[in-house]
Amino acid sequence: MTALEKATGDVVFKFEPFVLHVLCQELQDAQLLHSVAIDSGFRNSGISVGKGGKIVMAVRSTHCLEVPLSHKGKLMVSEEYIEFLVHTANQKMEENM
Repeated sequence: MTALEKATGDVVFKFEPFVLHVLCQELQDAQLLHSVAIDSGFRNSGISVGKGGKIVMAVRSTHCLEVPLSHKGKLMVSEEYIEFLVHTANQKMEENM
């Protein structure tokens, strides 16, 4: 809260989703891992194939959070709401585990 009160610009509370990149030897390996990831709830997962044929499967969570807290130095939310955001982000981190 002390840092927020001293902020002169915009401040955003941000929680990034879990991401795991896996280099796969074969496309079939990536497809199998993709199916497992989707079935496990990682709905933003995907496969990419680079120019050199490198196959990367990205396991991505949907657990993200981005909330503005201040604008031009003016705090836009209450301390109680910030505590709620921190609690919510911590729950999302537990779900990632």
